[in-house]
Amino acid sequence: MNHTQDDQAARPESGRAGRGKTALVSVMILLAGVALMVLIFKTEPTATRGDVARETAMLVEVRTAERGRFTPVIEVMGQVVPAREVTLQPRVSGRVIELAEAFEPGGRVAEGSALLRIDPADYQVALRQRRSELAQARADLELEQGRQAVAEQDFELLGEELDPGNRDLVLRQPQLKQARARVDFAEAALRRAELDLQRTRISAPFDAQILSRDVATGSQVGSGDSLARLVATDRYWVAASVPLSQLRWLRFAEQGAPVSLRHEAAWGPSRSRQGRLQRLVGELDANARLARVLVSVEDPLALRADAGTPSLMLGAFVRTAIEGRALDDVVRLDRNLLRREDTVWVMEDGALDIRDVTVLLRDGDYAYISEGLEQGDQVVATDLATVVDGAALRLENAAGGEPLE
Repeated sequence: MNHTQDDQAARPESGRAGRGKTALVSVMILLAGVALMVLIFKTEPTATRGDVARETAMLVEVRTAERGRFTPVIEVMGQVVPAREVTLQPRVSGRVIELAEAFEPGGRVAEGSALLRIDPADYQVALRQRRSELAQARADLELEQGRQAVAEQDFELLGEELDPGNRDLVLRQPQLKQARARVDFAEAALRRAELDLQRTRISAPFDAQILSRDVATGSQVGSGDSLARLVATDRYWVAASVPLSQLRWLRFAEQGAPVSLRHEAAWGPSRSRQGRLQRLVGELDANARLARVLVSVEDPLALRADAGTPSLMLGAFVRTAIEGRALDDVVRLDRNLLRREDTVWVMEDGALDIRDVTVLLRDGDYAYISEGLEQGDQVVATDLATVVDGAALRLENAAGGEPLE
């Protein structure tokens, strides 16, 4: 019993000794770490200025600037619209009795081909009546001419002198003029009846495509009613909007500047159509405040073109690349080599030279620089992480750089 009590009394003393030993070990480890850090800092090598310059020279590719004459290409979006569009309307009224097979939406018709017929029966009757009236008027004229001849003979037999007014009355001049007027009126009425009969056959005014049709066989139509909507197939327009800053670089000549049209969604990336810059529309786009131009495209449906030539669809938006005026004595630079705030990175004597340049024009791919770059300048094509004027550079392509073209 006494032995147990002695063991219990000794345990607290052993616990205090263990904690002291742990603290001592921790202090010794901390002191060793501090001594090691001091040793490392004392033995670190000292870098010279030449070592720093040599290690931070950035590896770059360059392009050689070339001055010359270049033709920019102004790329904008355009919408295909008809060059000629009409709403077909009858000039006479009646019932539609016949429709041409091609007279339906999407159908193509040639100029002068019949599209529909209105019942001609009433107009045929009217024509016969007008012919009869003309025959009657001509007969009346012949009778009056006979009466005038008799009156002249009687007047000569009398041998009297009359003033001109009375002489015309005696010789039946007013009656003769009246008879001739009735003949003229009857001839005009006959011509009108012939035209009305011809107008019962409605023809295509030009080579056209039918966009919509508003009548069917049996429809009753009147003068001015809408029959169909037609567009000419010989030419379409592409209405494009051009920024005002680029308008002065376009060529509006008699032939018009060449234009390339692309519609990748419908034609794929490899096919295109060619057009000509037609004219400048004399107003700005109401929404974007851009100048509106028209591009003319001949044979837009590729009816006479080689197989595989894509056709234009009205209302489609196409990428429109317009060849501009040639620029003389400029450097053509890839747009991605033109840096922020119109600057260009140039490698000169192994160092970076950040130059301000004057950009004459930008198109879809290039910037055309009139000042700030000279023939043979080495333009840095590599994107740099650190951009400091005078930073050391070294060439990746030791040949001296590819031309900017």
